[in-house]
Amino acid sequence: MWTLILQGWIIASIFVLILTPIIITNVHSFLAVTSPINANILVVEGWLADEALKQALIEFEMGSYNYLITTGIPLQRGYYLSEYKDFANLAASTLIAMGADSKKIIPIPTPDVRTDRTYASAIALKEKLENSEVKLESLNLFSDDVHTRRSWMLYKRVLPNIEIGVIAATTRSYDTQRWWNSSQGLRTVITEAIAYIYALFKSY
Repeated sequence: MWTLILQGWIIASIFVLILTPIIITNVHSFLAVTSPINANILVVEGWLADEALKQALIEFEMGSYNYLITTGIPLQRGYYLSEYKDFANLAASTLIAMGADSKKIIPIPTPDVRTDRTYASAIALKEKLENSEVKLESLNLFSDDVHTRRSWMLYKRVLPNIEIGVIAATTRSYDTQRWWNSSQGLRTVITEAIAYIYALFKSY
């Protein structure tokens, strides 16, 4: 039976003490990654809050994009009351109300799935554009805060031959530099870190 001797436990403990604060202070910037490319399409995850959608619209207007695509599953609440039945169309209409050119916006709804929603959205986008006049050469994916790293990874799995950049919306829900000081920051960052690790090792 293998086990650590006293000196080994001391070294391991020191290593953990050194590594823990490094992980804590860098995990947010790792998950909320921004690495855009020169792309012809901006893909926006439709479930984003209005504040994040405003940021996406600014990015679209400042960039050299031909189209803005919104994705999203059916609404989980208010479905029977809302004019729009899915997040893709809801986000598209919201962006148009904010001043976006309706001729350049393409909503691509995602089927009603209970798990792996981002992956399903990427699949729906791929299938839709394969039978469309819109030529997908490259894209920037616009997601929300710490959800961005996971979305980027999943889109690259679905579209391995497409160059994909990514942009994270900034949040006002908590101090991103000291996320561990608020309950909102703790819940958001820890939950998304676990979800990223889960998606990293899951085979689709």
